Amino acid sequence: MAYMTEEEADALDEELTNTTPRVDFSKPDIFIRQRELLNVLNPAAADYIMTRALATRQTPAQIISRLIEEQIAASL
Repeated sequence: MAYMTEEEADALDEELTNTTPRVDFSKPDIFIRQRELLNVLNPAAADYIMTRALATRQTPAQIISRLIEEQIAASL
């Protein structure tokens, strides 16, 4: 693994300190997409998915994908 030199680290620190991050507001962020995903579900299902997501440190989409994969595997 390559390491930064002291000069490279200082240059990166300077750049990150003095520049403003660019945010593209035309695209919804991950929290909005997750909320939209959960809004189509009934409240009990949404609560279950969010509880599992928090407990396993996964996104709601990952939890849903896992549940679907398990159902597909069980039906084969």
